[in-house]
Amino acid sequence: QVQLVESGGGLVQPGGSLRLSCAASGRIFSIYTMGWYRQAPGTQRELVADITSGGGTLNYADSVKGRFTISRDNAKNTVFLQMNSLRPEGTAVYSCNADVLTVGIVRRCYWGQGTQVTVSS
Repeated sequence: QVQLVESGGGLVQPGGSLRLSCAASGRIFSIYTMGWYRQAPGTQRELVADITSGGGTLNYADSVKGRFTISRDNAKNTVFLQMNSLRPEGTAVYSCNADVLTVGIVRRCYWGQGTQVTVSS
């Protein structure tokens, strides 16, 4: 079993910043790509950003480029999302995803439970 636990969401004013964290734990052998997704009410879940295991490849949604930064700490199996210059349209549930190879040599993707980010004055 593998668990992903997010933290760092909350209420922030437009233009403000938040830093999300997602820690993976359990029977982990290695983690490949880790990413952040978001889903606002009435919309499809969308990729915000992801990062490969070595950090060599980062992808961002066009809507967040230049404002959000994804990073990871492989020693702690943790991925971060620094969100600056937040906008009201960024209000959503943010969830992390990890492509994991377990100790039992089974590879699959896991999801966290999600953390609410609300951008409002």
